[in-house]
Amino acid sequence: MSDHYYSQTPGVKHDRQVHETKLRGFALRFVTDAGVFSKSGVDYGSRVLLDALVLSPTARVLDVGCGYGPIGLTAAKLAPEGHVTMIDINERAVELSKENAKLNGISNVTVIQSDIYESVKDNRYDVILTNPPIRAGKQVVHRIFEEGYNLLNPGGKMWVVIQKKQGAPSAEAKLEALFGDVEEVTKDKGYRIFLATKSMT
Repeated sequence: MSDHYYSQTPGVKHDRQVHETKLRGFALRFVTDAGVFSKSGVDYGSRVLLDALVLSPTARVLDVGCGYGPIGLTAAKLAPEGHVTMIDINERAVELSKENAKLNGISNVTVIQSDIYESVKDNRYDVILTNPPIRAGKQVVHRIFEEGYNLLNPGGKMWVVIQKKQGAPSAEAKLEALFGDVEEVTKDKGYRIFLATKSMT
């Protein structure tokens, strides 16, 4: 398998950078590196997702494919009395997320290396957030939806950002089949934000 950001152990040599940015009004700093997704700064899709995101202050959140942490760490700021678990298969991404949590003084997070949900499959969450790894293929993306559905509490929500040209219609259809209740919250420059809500029963 070639060396992608969803490789477990990226072989590409390090190229650490620090990026300062504002997400949801919070000034944040992120250390990034080669071999992780969007190393040159927070990608547009993640920004669109975060701008749309609504969280309860006490939410238990799971960030799937956390990369170096922009989505999960912002979610932790939005849910100060809650807790965010951040998972990624990429060990370099996991280390960066831990480092970035410390750098930004964010303590209500847990960062775990996990092949999709393998390391958290016994836990339950109120909210799952994902900017799914499209290049890993439709099968992986659909597994994130299917297995994530089972990890949500009744009434739980899954927020997904996906580009129209990278499979948004099939993602929406898959979410509809699983959840029944799917809303397109916003679209911006080809990115679509889907909010799928699990029934209370």
